[in-house]
Amino acid sequence: MIKDYNISEFNLTKYLFFTGKGGVGKTSAACATAVALADKGKKIMLISTDPASNLQDVFNTSLDNKGVPIKGVPNLTVANFDPVEAAAEYREGVIAPYRGKLPDAVLKNMEEQLSGSCTVEIAAFNEFSNFITDEKAATEYNHIIFDTAPTGHTLRMLQLPSAWSNFISENTHGASCLGQLSGLESKREVYKNAVDNLADEEKTTLILVSRPEPSPLKEAERASKELQDIGVNNQVLIINGVLEIHDDFLSDAIYEKQQNALNDMPEALKLIETYKIPLRPYNITGLENIRAFLKDNNVKYNNETLNTENIPKLKTVIDDLYNSGKKVIFTMGKGGVGKTTIAAAIALGLAEKGKKVHLTTTDPAAHLKFVLDESYGVTLSSIDEKEELERYKEEVLSKARETMSGDDLAYVEEDLRSPCTQEIAVFRAFAEIVDSSDNEVVVIDTAPTGHTLLLLDSTQRYHKEIQRSQGDIPESVKKLLPKLKNEEEAEVIIVTLAETTPVYEALRLQSDLNRAGIHSKWWVINSSFYAANTTNAILKVKASNEVQWINKVNEISKGNFAVIEWMPEEVKGEKLIELIR
Repeated sequence: MIKDYNISEFNLTKYLFFTGKGGVGKTSAACATAVALADKGKKIMLISTDPASNLQDVFNTSLDNKGVPIKGVPNLTVANFDPVEAAAEYREGVIAPYRGKLPDAVLKNMEEQLSGSCTVEIAAFNEFSNFITDEKAATEYNHIIFDTAPTGHTLRMLQLPSAWSNFISENTHGASCLGQLSGLESKREVYKNAVDNLADEEKTTLILVSRPEPSPLKEAERASKELQDIGVNNQVLIINGVLEIHDDFLSDAIYEKQQNALNDMPEALKLIETYKIPLRPYNITGLENIRAFLKDNNVKYNNETLNTENIPKLKTVIDDLYNSGKKVIFTMGKGGVGKTTIAAAIALGLAEKGKKVHLTTTDPAAHLKFVLDESYGVTLSSIDEKEELERYKEEVLSKARETMSGDDLAYVEEDLRSPCTQEIAVFRAFAEIVDSSDNEVVVIDTAPTGHTLLLLDSTQRYHKEIQRSQGDIPESVKKLLPKLKNEEEAEVIIVTLAETTPVYEALRLQSDLNRAGIHSKWWVINSSFYAANTTNAILKVKASNEVQWINKVNEISKGNFAVIEWMPEEVKGEKLIELIR
């Protein structure tokens, strides 16, 4: 039995870290917890290091990185860091000593290595390590709440000696995405104390936040295990967004899906104390909604209207891809937004128009054939992400072993656990498929980020300049990089949901693509309640709240977007055909 989330029911430590996949509601849960504790008379500091933080909107207050008292909540102070800005300063701190001493290609490669999400996370850690080791703050506040937590990858990296050396400038092992920490050498002791405090269960609680859905639950399990491995054992789990009242076809279907996900919850999570927060119909902005979040539904319709007369369908996107003769089509978006379904529907739509189409995905082969089989005129292949990653790791490590030993090898091994490494490994596999499919349209369900592309590009230039290696970049990847920048041939379709975090995350992906010179025209809003027909009170209000995000996507994409309704059943075969009609 999962209990309602009630802050009086568990032992609250000095430091509370909320963590979870983007869009699960960790900022909402952190804000509601902070306000509820402050209302009980506790002195609270709430800190956000999330690059997509909307705390200023949530509290309707201009914030800074030192802390601003919140009007209407006497005991609450809120600080907001911009880790992207901090990452830029950190990057410059590392690279500056090498300017004028190393060739431009090397500097460019270092810059890109220090431009990924791992560097932003290190910069965020740099910011909050000040708070978690500040004795004055510990005395002043009863609780210090962080709306994000470092990953196991970052914490392990901080403990490796080579991460603090000049290792990056000597790097010969290939594309890396996390640079050395030598620019922050003076803070090494502070970091050590911060990690010690994190692992001290008398002081710190890690609050894992998830939705009642398979993908966020798996992510919570992964984060839980990674952090347990380095000693962060004091954990609780919050399941946010549990639908309680179901009284029409759509709400019955959602309720059943959620209950199935909870029954099949990963075994490791079942051992953690678990709480739930019901699905709320509103966005968490303004004190009224924050206070209601842990208590009631506060049902209020949003009267904003759509600023477009027609909502385009996926068919419009497919027609445009067909007419413009695109050869390589990627779908891009955060996990769980439905990239594979959209990629399969696009492949089917183009095949129906007479194109020779190959669909390749990271979905397991068995599942892909469940969604679409070759009788629909599309050839299929699937990439096994784990297998590709292992192959890539072994390739890099066997080369590294020739010249490195001990600490440096440990650094390379950790570097290979970064999210960018997996992306590079998968992209290399896709490149081979694109290379062997010159006479057909290739639709791929996972797009590389701009960071990965620039990293590969700069690594290629770096090796050419330094001639340390014959190159780690396969020919197929070298050929695909310029093809992706050619907007006559390639197209990236951005897939999102009509909610705050997914739209902001998609915007970041687009800006990253722009940085790499990759064209993207179309956005697809998937699983929309607005486009579905519901009479359930909670879902109807949620649908009305989607309008502002549909309007936002309409504005960002200059009208080049499509909306797909939430479907209760698995979208496959004939259902895919409905999507493209």
